Amino acid sequence: MISELQQLVEALAAALDRPVVLEDRRQRLIAYSQHDQPMDGVRRETILQRQTTPEVIAELRRFGIATSQVPVRIPGNPRLDLLPRVCVPLRHAEVLLGYLWFLDENGSMPDEDLERAVRRGGDFALALYRENLLGELSRRREEEALRNLLLTEVEARREAARILRDLGVFAGDGAVVALVAQPVRDDGEAPNPELQRLAIEQALVATRRQAGPHDALHLVRHDHGLLIVTVGAAGTRPPVVTHGQALVHALQRALVGLPGSGRVVVGVGEARPRLELVVESYEQARLAARLAVSLPGVGPLAEWRELGVYRALAQLSTEQLGAGLLHAGLEALLAAGEDQQLARTLETYLDLAGNVGATAAALQLHRTSLYHRLRRIEQVADADLADGNDRLALHLGLKLARLTGRYAP
Repeated sequence: MISELQQLVEALAAALDRPVVLEDRRQRLIAYSQHDQPMDGVRRETILQRQTTPEVIAELRRFGIATSQVPVRIPGNPRLDLLPRVCVPLRHAEVLLGYLWFLDENGSMPDEDLERAVRRGGDFALALYRENLLGELSRRREEEALRNLLLTEVEARREAARILRDLGVFAGDGAVVALVAQPVRDDGEAPNPELQRLAIEQALVATRRQAGPHDALHLVRHDHGLLIVTVGAAGTRPPVVTHGQALVHALQRALVGLPGSGRVVVGVGEARPRLELVVESYEQARLAARLAVSLPGVGPLAEWRELGVYRALAQLSTEQLGAGLLHAGLEALLAAGEDQQLARTLETYLDLAGNVGATAAALQLHRTSLYHRLRRIEQVADADLADGNDRLALHLGLKLARLTGRYAP
């Protein structure tokens, strides 16, 4: 059955003899008519992905479409493969509900056609208002239940899981895993918060769609996004890695071209047997993402189960991490002014369990040179690398120094 909005789009396209696209206020595709005229890359991408990229949204909003009460003519942008177009904002009771879009490559859309589009816009706005009201109520119930899934109270989490299943948005009965997606700006420049949240949501929705319509949930929080996926009772790691990689790529793609955008990280928690226990996986995923932010070498995808000793260190507060926890000898080693060469040699040696041959190969050193460095390390650090306690303290101290940024080879 053709929806009311699709019928309105097709009727308007026939009346104006030109293609029409209808988007909601977040510029997500709702309906479009048949296109028998040239399309630009932005229109093609919108139809294929059912959404516009944040970079394009930022460009279009420069022309005031979100606040305008009248149609807006927007010039082309070859860099974005954007042809000139006309936007008709749709409002009901002064509330912005969506946009009608018309390609206008040659500026040939006459004023009388624009007036007809504006008159028909009242029908679109009313239909959008009705659908938006129902959709928002359902989405708010889903978001409230998702937030309650992350509470400490067990009964609240059980009730939230029941509501999500009753709503029909999550049908998975097996194990579940949480993934946390977080953009990172290493130079400290603050991104546009609205566009960043939009990019996070687009990435979550795209990955959720790949996971299956009833096998995933998502929630956008103030600085990160949460994706919950069902992974079944067994064989959890491969599908989780797949979902994590998909989320990394989707977020990277959504952030392209946005001012203030940088690298992205995704933290992955461990599987939990029931939805009401996913908060445990979420906390792990957040800590994994925190580690990936602090330790770029971990990579954009950080699995909690693969982080070794960092799992314990990540749970220390910032104050605790800076509370003089480093071995005194390591402090001296880091301050030795030898371009961190000695610290890197020590870390490699300890990571490889004191295997001289493997360490020399990893550092591309002759064994004699390695022995010389190890003696130098013992002198500077006033430590005995044959002593298990010294080795443990130095090894743990190196990982702490990495986490706090004191040591970044």
